[in-house]
Amino acid sequence: MLFFIILILTFAGGYFLPWWVVAIAAFLPALFIGKTPAKSFFAGFSAVFIVWAAMAFFKTVPNDNMLAKRVATLMQLPNWILLLIVTALVGGLVGGMSALSGVLVKRALAKK
Repeated sequence: MLFFIILILTFAGGYFLPWWVVAIAAFLPALFIGKTPAKSFFAGFSAVFIVWAAMAFFKTVPNDNMLAKRVATLMQLPNWILLLIVTALVGGLVGGMSALSGVLVKRALAKK
């Protein structure tokens, strides 16, 4: 359930809002419905990873990967697919750490 909520919020916010909104989109659901830190981290990581990989892929295909190839060359990556993977990993880490923070804040507030 947490995975799908983060996935939908990340996808919806990805078109209209800045990139850092994924942190809020992962933090708030984990704060309210997160169960364990490990499950929350992996739900946030995988949801944001999938959305960012898909969005990057669908934005690079229409222009024949021209910009992605140039940025991959600039970052000394062998091809543009690795650039998409690196992009998705960065987004996944932001989402995972944010969801982890949400569930840990929930635990800290519950003990008082």
